[in-house]
Amino acid sequence: MNQEKIMKRRMITAIVLMLIAFIALAVFIGLYIDETRRVQETYRSQYMTELKHASEEIGFFLEPEGDHQLIYRRASSYVSSANSFAFLINDFADRQKVINELNTCLIKYPEQMQERMEEVKTAIDHIIEDLDKGYDELEAVIGSIDLKGN
Repeated sequence: MNQEKIMKRRMITAIVLMLIAFIALAVFIGLYIDETRRVQETYRSQYMTELKHASEEIGFFLEPEGDHQLIYRRASSYVSSANSFAFLINDFADRQKVINELNTCLIKYPEQMQERMEEVKTAIDHIIEDLDKGYDELEAVIGSIDLKGN
């Protein structure tokens, strides 16, 4: 009989410890999911911030005065930074591709892109306003680039 009581206590202790471990696991999973969501929000806000900076620089580029080459490089670097953040955002594959192609065109084909900066600014402004047509507009600009040219 004494042996039976010891076994019951051990089983109750094991069940209690198992429940505590299960609750702790559930809490850690919840904290992980919450932190992942928070990090994704940070990446999205940084992505939008970089696009806003790029739009502002392109606006300066479109003005008749100023060092256009320097302003173009700054706008290109902001798009490059936005491209980096776009690759960190989950479920963003199609948009990542468009931003990556824009970044590539800005780097490889500056002469052609400088002629289309007004269209790029309009498209980026539409993206900042959370309009999906901005990505379509960027695809149209990228499609108009002669990839075999300079």
